[in-house]
Amino acid sequence: MGFFQHFSPDIGIDLGTANTLVYVKGRGIVLNEPSVVAIRHYREKKQILAVGIEAKRMLGRTPQNITAVRPLRDGVIADFEVAEEMIKFFVRRALSGTITFGNPRVVVCVPSQATAVERRAIQESVAIAGARKVYLIEEPMAAAIGAGLPVNEPKGSMIVDIGGGTCEVGVLSLGGIVYASSARSGGDKFDEAIVTYIRKEHKLLIGDSTAENIKKELGSACPPWSNAAAPCSVKGRDMVRGIPKSITITQQEIATALHETLSTIVETIRTAIENIAPELAADIAEQGIVLSGGGALLRNIDTLINQELDVPVAIAEDPLYCVVRGTGQCLENIEHIKGVLTQYM
Repeated sequence: MGFFQHFSPDIGIDLGTANTLVYVKGRGIVLNEPSVVAIRHYREKKQILAVGIEAKRMLGRTPQNITAVRPLRDGVIADFEVAEEMIKFFVRRALSGTITFGNPRVVVCVPSQATAVERRAIQESVAIAGARKVYLIEEPMAAAIGAGLPVNEPKGSMIVDIGGGTCEVGVLSLGGIVYASSARSGGDKFDEAIVTYIRKEHKLLIGDSTAENIKKELGSACPPWSNAAAPCSVKGRDMVRGIPKSITITQQEIATALHETLSTIVETIRTAIENIAPELAADIAEQGIVLSGGGALLRNIDTLINQELDVPVAIAEDPLYCVVRGTGQCLENIEHIKGVLTQYM
């Protein structure tokens, strides 16, 4: 068995609420797809129709016997059976074209505040999907490694990873997490805030996909004083008349819509700084805060956090890939960094 284990591929998975990214040792990041599964219901049976990009296109557009679901909520598994099928699909796709012997060792990221039950659900889903050994790494550690922070040095580093379901805040020093907290506030909450604002202010119903497109086109953490993006046209259903309708919305309005959700993120960071040792707080005041995750791409989010907390803020290079890059670096040095991993099998 040892011979086959030696030739098994090692895989890192950033199992996100919005997107799943997969890293294969020696090849790098090979997959980045939406964490969405389309299911056909026939009598009392379920059939997987599509996974990833193909399934996401079906969101909000399916007939009665088909549902497009996201099996993860707030960074943890909400639908065990569907998540398992999704992970199997992504692992098979990631390894397609690769000669493999035996089953892979897999490193998976988990939110820092995930419960023991939630961690076990992730571990078991990955194990059933075919992993020989499953290791867990907490998202702030993976994000910090992927962002290139000096996590092993005797000084404090702060990472804020804003994903689809959660905002993970971590303070790291000497190869460990000194403080970690999580707010259920991320890209999905941004989309919900936009849907709610347009419903209340314009009496227009829009779907999550439309809200996501608006966020990408007009999203801003604070009102732009200059160089504002041009207003855009938004189509949806008129709540009063029940017919299709088009409105024009501005970047200023989207900044207003996102204010409350962003305030939660700022307060989570503020609480972290208040709860660490003065020496670590001094390190962060000097080194600054690094932002990662898809939420770091929101315009002016670094400016907002800097204004609110008076601490330098930088956005990591390729922030979407920090967590999966961190898992990849762990894979490449798995025998030397097992201290930051929790082993399941």
